Amino acid sequence: MSIRPRNIVPLLIKAGLGLILANEVRGVILAGPVLYGMYEAGGTAMAIWLAACSLAGIALSVIGPLFVARKLKLV
Repeated sequence: MSIRPRNIVPLLIKAGLGLILANEVRGVILAGPVLYGMYEAGGTAMAIWLAACSLAGIALSVIGPLFVARKLKLV
């Protein structure tokens, strides 16, 4: 039994979509400690700035792959 490329492509697309979903979950998990740290710091301007920068980095790592997937018409 041989594996044909056209049989592998749908599996790779499904695996990629699964990884994008896992990346979304990772983003939500990473945002929790950032928000808690801001809360513990008392909401000072520096804590809010650091939280905003951290959340922006997390958002870019989560939204970036989704943007690429939509451009490639995978989602």
